[in-house]
Amino acid sequence: MSAVHHTPQIWAFYKKAQSSFWIAEELDFSRDLEHWRYKLTGDERLHLPHFGLLRRLPTPSSTTTYSSGFLEVQLPEARCFYAFQAMMENVHSEVYALLIDTYIQDAQERVRLFRAIETIPCVQRKAEWALRWIQDPHSSFAVRLVAFAAVEGIFFSSSFAAIFWLKKRGLMPGLATSNEFISRDEGLHTDFACLLFGHLQSRPPPSVIQTIITDAVDVEKAFLADALANRLLGMNEKLMSRYVEFVADRLLVALGNEKGLLRPQPL
Repeated sequence: MSAVHHTPQIWAFYKKAQSSFWIAEELDFSRDLEHWRYKLTGDERLHLPHFGLLRRLPTPSSTTTYSSGFLEVQLPEARCFYAFQAMMENVHSEVYALLIDTYIQDAQERVRLFRAIETIPCVQRKAEWALRWIQDPHSSFAVRLVAFAAVEGIFFSSSFAAIFWLKKRGLMPGLATSNEFISRDEGLHTDFACLLFGHLQSRPPPSVIQTIITDAVDVEKAFLADALANRLLGMNEKLMSRYVEFVADRLLVALGNEKGLLRPQPL
């Protein structure tokens, strides 16, 4: 592919995605159901799905949404990356379905979780935000790329942190492993969005970037307010909100902005 010589960094990201590819069959959930039934509290079982099982954004056909939103990418190696990213997101969706099937025995509750974008308001708000930006025909590609980076980098951050917290307690090893794999993938997707953004000749002003990222932080904080009501899962909403702000600051810098929230790493 001749374009490799033109943008070797982008090609390197594609090769990195290839080398990190995994499949759902690598995961072992054999111990998770016992932990789910006997080692988690009732509140944890009630609210863990918000963090562990409901990260399929923005829609049940998210790979179609994402890929169609970036069809205008002309660089062949960037197209390679996005095609591979769609395959990775398919694996993520498969794993989320496996998690729900493994942990949730009630058929009606399974349906509710599979339709979370319609049935759970805090998830619905995140999906609506993602769709509003990524599918907006009036926004430039650069603006949509910033919004995509926010979805990948901010909307998943608290969920990843929550599952890492379970891992520290020695709980839910299958879920913990899937979280490590998926968080690595989403981090790669976020980093690639920032890299591609840096290659664009026409970029929005810093104020627009700041507005998009700040808005995404507000949506994620609202999600935390619902998911961590009454200090559920033993986590602190205020601390997690600061972590989201810390992640947002790192994303702002990666997009060429200055830090806007000035939060140190709180976790």
